[in-house]
Amino acid sequence: MGIKNWKLPISLFSLSPLALVGIASPQVSVHKPVWEAHPPIHIRGNATSSYQSGYTPLQIKTAYGINSTSYTGAGETVAIIDAYGSPTIQSDLNTFDSQFGLPSANVTIAYPDGTPNKTDSGWALETSLDVEWVHALAPDAKILLVVAKSASTSDLVDAINYASSHGAQVVSNSWGGSEFSGETSYDSDFQHQGIVYTASAGDSGAGAEWPAASPYVLSVGGTTLNLNSNGTWQSETAWSDSGGGTSQYESRPAYQNNWQSVVGTQRGIPDVAWDANPSTGVAIYDSTPDQGQSGWFVVGGTSVGAPSWAAMIALADEGRVAAGKNPFSNIQLNTDLYNLAGTTDSTGYETYFHDITSGSNGNPALPGYDLVTGIGSGQMNNLLGALVSAP
Repeated sequence: MGIKNWKLPISLFSLSPLALVGIASPQVSVHKPVWEAHPPIHIRGNATSSYQSGYTPLQIKTAYGINSTSYTGAGETVAIIDAYGSPTIQSDLNTFDSQFGLPSANVTIAYPDGTPNKTDSGWALETSLDVEWVHALAPDAKILLVVAKSASTSDLVDAINYASSHGAQVVSNSWGGSEFSGETSYDSDFQHQGIVYTASAGDSGAGAEWPAASPYVLSVGGTTLNLNSNGTWQSETAWSDSGGGTSQYESRPAYQNNWQSVVGTQRGIPDVAWDANPSTGVAIYDSTPDQGQSGWFVVGGTSVGAPSWAAMIALADEGRVAAGKNPFSNIQLNTDLYNLAGTTDSTGYETYFHDITSGSNGNPALPGYDLVTGIGSGQMNNLLGALVSAP
């Protein structure tokens, strides 16, 4: 059958009367955006009853050098923020683990604002992606799935705050929407000692979205990842649908000062990159039917990058704790990543990152930092050790 790509959900915003209207909630800032967040996930082709294709955990770990490290995420907790959740997530994870020879894991599920009153198939698919790939890349990390009662930003922020106060060292957010006046008032939700927040940069091409635009998150853009015949990294190019641009409201953080020529006076996103093109997508298992299909899917989108980078931070934190250091917070992490990259063609850049210099999302990929792949994807066999060794 021919390949077809579906973006879930179909539209960026709900067409309800609340969409795009700055109506104040009695519990939140008057600047609160009132829109339905969307998970940036794309499906390639049709689901199958057995695994057929899509990058496997071993292929991704080999490509990015993760299997050259000894870290597994032991002792760390990764929280995953998703709306509606999935009624089949534990059994789906069990199937995924069995297929790829991964250790079993139990997902702890929390509902800060109560159990959702419906199942949303698109968010269930996102939940499977997030949980399965955090576990695939950090197999000994604990997984805390915090389910927002709806896709409203109010419920999603409640879920973030729950994760922050219930033991998470990393919080993954594969969702987003338009920036809004007053978004800086929510920066405090991402500023907690010893916690890193990751966010997908979006799948609508050039432009910034929230929460990825906050300087207190690690924003993840998307690439097309190609492998050599032995499974190692061959090349990456910018994925044309990857989000990326400069924020309307957030000022340039100090860690981006080397890249003023690209970002100007504003926060630039993304910070880093990961495989996202559904044509080079990853395998997931989801038995909650989506558009009449269930089973093994091949998916892409910057939704893949947020949980994958969350897993990478869990690996680095494991090493830091073992060395008697504190786990990362976002400003320290982002500063260290940019410092390790240095400037274009520096030794650090060539050692720790894949500098992606071709492709475009409307903004071109460039040598050094750019507004589609950030400072690039990680050579984790070198980068993780450098992050563990950072002060």
